[in-house]
Amino acid sequence: MTEETPGRGGAEDGRPPKVVIVGGGFAGFQAARSLAKRMGDEVDITLVSPTNYFLYLPLLPEVASGILEPRRISVALAAALPRCVRHAPGEVDELDLDGHRIGWLDPEGVHHETHWDRLVIAAGSVHKVLPVPGVTEYAQGFRGVPEALYLRDHLIRQVELAAVCEDPEERAARLTVVVVGGGYTGTEVTAQGYLFTKELAASRGLEEVPRWVLVSRGEILAGLAGHLSATADRVLRERGVDVRTHEEVDEATGDGVRLSSSGEHVPTRTLLWCVGVRPDPLIDDLGVQVEQGRMVVDTRLRVPDHPHVFACGDAAAVPDRARPGEYTAMTAQHAERQGRLAGRNVAASLGHGRSRTYKHRDLGFVVDLGGFDAAANPLGVRLTGKPAHVVARGYHLMSMPGNRVRTAVDWLLDVLLPRQTAQLGLVRSPAVPLDSASPEVPQHGLGFPHGPASTRTVAPETGGVQSSETFPGRSGGSAEAASPEASVEGSSPASGAR
Repeated sequence: MTEETPGRGGAEDGRPPKVVIVGGGFAGFQAARSLAKRMGDEVDITLVSPTNYFLYLPLLPEVASGILEPRRISVALAAALPRCVRHAPGEVDELDLDGHRIGWLDPEGVHHETHWDRLVIAAGSVHKVLPVPGVTEYAQGFRGVPEALYLRDHLIRQVELAAVCEDPEERAARLTVVVVGGGYTGTEVTAQGYLFTKELAASRGLEEVPRWVLVSRGEILAGLAGHLSATADRVLRERGVDVRTHEEVDEATGDGVRLSSSGEHVPTRTLLWCVGVRPDPLIDDLGVQVEQGRMVVDTRLRVPDHPHVFACGDAAAVPDRARPGEYTAMTAQHAERQGRLAGRNVAASLGHGRSRTYKHRDLGFVVDLGGFDAAANPLGVRLTGKPAHVVARGYHLMSMPGNRVRTAVDWLLDVLLPRQTAQLGLVRSPAVPLDSASPEVPQHGLGFPHGPASTRTVAPETGGVQSSETFPGRSGGSAEAASPEASVEGSSPASGAR
C-alpha cells in the first residue's frame, strides 16, 4: 500500500486533496454538494454512507401510510451529486483522526480503507432508546425506509387479521397502535397513520375504527411555536386520536404497554418508538470532546485540536449564536445549512474562498397532519388547514433535491384514487430492531454483516486486495441469500406473530 502524507492538501505531491465525508444525510449530502460546487475536479471527494441515496426524511410518514412510494423520497446520490463525488457504500468501522485514516465495511463484508486530507463527520443520528423494560424487544423505531415499509405492511396485516378475528379483545388489540413521543416524527406518523388505518379498516368491512394512542412526556410538538403545537393537538383529538400528554410508558410487554401515571395497561400489537434521537455511536470512540453525545465544534464547524476535521448535523454540537450558551437543535434545517457551510469551509481550508461562521434563525416550520390538515408559520405568519397544507407541500417540493414531479404526481393520485394496500412482506421484524446503529439499512443478514469482520481488505489507493478468506455465513452468494431465516417474523408486538 502506498502511504501518502496526510493533511498537506496534495499541492506538493501533485495529487488533488482528498476529502472524505462520513454520512449521506442532510448534512453530508449538502457538504458534498457545496464542496464540489466550489472546487470541482480540483478535489477528490469520497462520501461514505450505507445507502446509495439521500433520504428526504420529513416525508417518511407518507411512505408508511401508503401515499408515497419509497423511491420518491430516496434520491440517488449519483443522480443528485456532481461526478467528482464518489460514493463508497459501507459502514465506517475504523476512524483515526491523528493518523488521517478511515476504514469501512461494505455490504458484502469487504473492508476498505483510505487516507484523507480533510474529514467531514456528518454521521447523523440513531434512535434514542430509554431504559424502559421491554422497549428494545417489543417496540419499532421510525428512522429509515426499511422501518417505514415494515410499518406499512404491519398495519395492513393487523387490520386484516382483525377482520377475521372472532375474539373482540384480540381484535381491539390488533386495531390499537401506541406511539410514544409527541415530537415531529411521532405527531406526523400518528396523523398520517390514523387516516390510513381508518380507511383500511372500512375497506375490510370492519365497523370498529382503529384506535391510535399518542403518549408524550410533554405537550405535543413541545419546543415549537404554540400555534403549531395547539393546532396539531386539536386536529388529532378531533379525529379521535387518544392523546396522552405528560404521560410515559412504564413497561412494554408481549401483549401491550403499561402507562406510568395511571398504571393502565393498553393492549396492542403495535408499539412505535419516536421519543427522539441520539448521535451516531461512531462518535463514542473518537476521543474528542463531546456534549450530550455530540462532537463539540467551533462556530466554523472545526473540531478542537483537529484542524483538518469538520463536523456538522446531528453529530455536532454547534454553538447557537442566536441563543448564546446553547447548541443548535438536531433538526433537518440546521443539518442542511451546516452541511453547506462545512463544504464552504473545507474549500476555504484548501485555499478556495473564505470560511464563515454558522448562524441561522429558523424561518418557520411546517407540520403535515394528513388529509388537508396542516400547521405552518412561515416568517411568523400563522397558517392552518388548506393554506398551511399548500405551504407544507410546496416547502417539501422545493427542499427535495430530486423526484419532485414524481412526488407531486403521487400526491395527486392519492386524492383521485384509493390507496394501494398490497402487503408485500419484503421487510420483516428481525430486520428492523430498535437498538440499531444503522436504522437506514435492514439488519440481521439483510444488510451489513454483523459479528467478526472479514479480513479481506481493499485499499482504494492501490485497488489491490491485501488478504482474503471465506466470509462467515456466505457461500458465494449475496448476503441476503445467506440468511433466509431472517424473513421469518419475530415475536414482538410489532411483528404480528400471535
